[in-house]
Amino acid sequence: MKISVVINTYNSEIYLRRVLESVKGFDEIVICDMHSTDKTISIAEEYSCKIVYHERYAYVEPARQFAIQSASYEWILVVDSDEIVPEILRHYLYEKIGKKNPPEALWIPRKNYFMGHFLHGDYPDYILRFFKKEGAFWSSHIHVPVKIEGKEESIPAKRKDLAFIHLANNSVHSKLHKINTYSDYEVGKRKDQNFPYFKILYAPTFRFIKSYFIKRGIWDGKAGLINAAMDAFYKFVTIAKIWESRISPDDIDPELRN
Repeated sequence: MKISVVINTYNSEIYLRRVLESVKGFDEIVICDMHSTDKTISIAEEYSCKIVYHERYAYVEPARQFAIQSASYEWILVVDSDEIVPEILRHYLYEKIGKKNPPEALWIPRKNYFMGHFLHGDYPDYILRFFKKEGAFWSSHIHVPVKIEGKEESIPAKRKDLAFIHLANNSVHSKLHKINTYSDYEVGKRKDQNFPYFKILYAPTFRFIKSYFIKRGIWDGKAGLINAAMDAFYKFVTIAKIWESRISPDDIDPELRN
């Protein structure tokens, strides 16, 4: 059985060569590009990738379905343009689909880094990135995983050697930018959900406790503490923006009305 690797790109030259080196042993590499203006395409051409183009969006999900449908083979491995696929994971995937009655999809752990440190508090950060092409559907909503038909399994978290390596070493500045950007999209996705007054207090608190204590971010020193606090802040900002989006004209102070 053959596997197509699918990579969505936009101005991805910084890590792309390392990523392509890690996946060159697969049967096909599909680059779905949003009209990059840097060296992304020339790097992809060096590796004889199949290159298709998609309209530019601020985030990747609207192009996911088009990208996977552009692949030639039955099995799909979706890789971001800043993720390394360990060679041992490649062997594991081929062995998995070579067995009788393999699952239709596989959740893969991922190693994330912040302020130069591996984040225990973010691990295993499971992502559904390996699946059968037939019956797969990827929503255009941000942070929504692919939906598949059939059985799903997860690679055991203890197998860190099989985890994706997320090369992006996030800074505080970049995480703040992502918080602001992603929380904007959360407003539309969660518009029908209920967010009572007290949720803005307990939801961020629980998120901090989960990241820092339950998921062992406390092991990561200052980086773990800051990461847990920013996880909590993301939840706080998301709920605050949802509340703001629901303000009616009658709620606005009369001095601000036209």
